[in-house]
Amino acid sequence: MTSRTSRALTVGFDLDMTLIDSRPGIKAAFLALSAETGTYIDADLAINRLGPPLEQELRHWFPEEQIQVMGDRYREIYPTYAIAPSLAMPGAREAVAAVRAHGGRAIVVTAKHEPNAKLHLAHLGIDADAVIGWLWAEAKAVALREHDAAVYVGDHIGDVRGARTADALSVAVATGPCDAAELRAAGADVVLTDLTRFPAWLDSYVAGAVK
Repeated sequence: MTSRTSRALTVGFDLDMTLIDSRPGIKAAFLALSAETGTYIDADLAINRLGPPLEQELRHWFPEEQIQVMGDRYREIYPTYAIAPSLAMPGAREAVAAVRAHGGRAIVVTAKHEPNAKLHLAHLGIDADAVIGWLWAEAKAVALREHDAAVYVGDHIGDVRGARTADALSVAVATGPCDAAELRAAGADVVLTDLTRFPAWLDSYVAGAVK
């Protein structure tokens, strides 16, 4: 892995179940799509496996030829149903502030539709230096490299793969569908119980980098 002293401090964050608890909003959006289409969707099941792109979830409920149309419709109704009910994860604002306190940049790299990701952050008052959407797992490395991110924080094994592909330190939080053991097995460099532990960890990381 590239030396952390060779990079300016840019920290990337995943969105769903890392910075925000979007489960209430996503559940509402899936239920609305289900009601509109007359197609059964187990929204409780869907929100317990967040992380991968929307299309992967839709394939559990719709035939392949409808996936594009259903994905477009879901994203269209999403702002109406999903933004207001979704909450900031414990420690989310403090984690972003901790990056800024060290003179760093905090970016968000997510598989979510980028305009909807920006709506979430604006609604919750989480101010990112850049928001890059539509990237999942290894593809997240594209944005992480572009922004020279030294650290990527996420809750899913896909986030771990993205960080490692980008040669960034993988910091995992066990607040999503993947538990701590899964995250470690996937190759996370650091596993935290949640983002409330991140500022102290970042202090230690930065102190180690400048010794």
